[in-house]
Amino acid sequence: MKLRALGKSGLMVSPLCFGGNVLGWTADEPTSIKLLDAMLASGVNFVDTADSYSAWVARHQGGESESVLGRWLKSRGNRERVILATKVGSDMGGGKMGLSKAYILREVEDSLRRLQTDYIDLYQTHRPDIGTPEEETLSAYAELVKQGKVRAIGTSNYNAAQLTNALAVSRQHEWPRYESLQPNYNLYDRANYEGELEPICLKEGIGVIPYFALAAGFLTGKYRSEADLAQRARGMFVKKYLTERGFGILAALDEVAKECGGTPAQVALAWLLARPSITAPIVSATSVEQWNEIVGAAELKLDASAIERLNAVSTY
Repeated sequence: MKLRALGKSGLMVSPLCFGGNVLGWTADEPTSIKLLDAMLASGVNFVDTADSYSAWVARHQGGESESVLGRWLKSRGNRERVILATKVGSDMGGGKMGLSKAYILREVEDSLRRLQTDYIDLYQTHRPDIGTPEEETLSAYAELVKQGKVRAIGTSNYNAAQLTNALAVSRQHEWPRYESLQPNYNLYDRANYEGELEPICLKEGIGVIPYFALAAGFLTGKYRSEADLAQRARGMFVKKYLTERGFGILAALDEVAKECGGTPAQVALAWLLARPSITAPIVSATSVEQWNEIVGAAELKLDASAIERLNAVSTY
């Protein structure tokens, strides 16, 4: 699998990133270990998690995903083969959240301990913290990079104004800048990213690793009615896609998939990968069989006609 540069960070990543939110949640630990083994065997070297995964689950406290990932890394002895990304800032419960310098410097130690490593390849702001100046947050990251605990930094869920400001602050102080952005971006959710964020990322050479790349599973085609959402962990995220436009997108995915011998999920990811600004969509799986299907997207090349049809039916 041909690796891609992640912004100007010097990190070389696979064109797909494994979404670690499932680890220890919708995939129990034995399944998670099998998934991570399958990830590396398939040529994917990039995995994304967060300190807060999966604090929203009953009897979880956050850190479950990092802990599973850390035990896998230790048991396999493969740390140098993996580009490890995690995030800080989301609500961990008990008032643990935010992007103050003191909090970041404490929380990174917890992440390093759970991950059983002495460095994080990509450390990311999970979401904006309007109560903390960007200078304070970036100064914390600069300190971590200087200490060798973090190789590069990125951000998630920033809007155009927030990203522009952060880049300006980094330039002003000659601090490391955000080298990647994690937006919610897929064939259905296009407007927010394409409207203002994409031009900045292209101009500045920022890597883009979109989450919800399959619209919480909707673009796989397995959710085609509200009845399909029953008893599904992600059902709450999918309902909004059950619209006339959404069904039109699914029909186009079915058509293109049939023509190219792929699946709707592979086509939806291949559409993302064909976009010049995209580095590596983040995708999750809860079984090895599901992962082996998804990873085929990295080798699927859509022709101009297919891309145009998908663009047209998903116009916002």
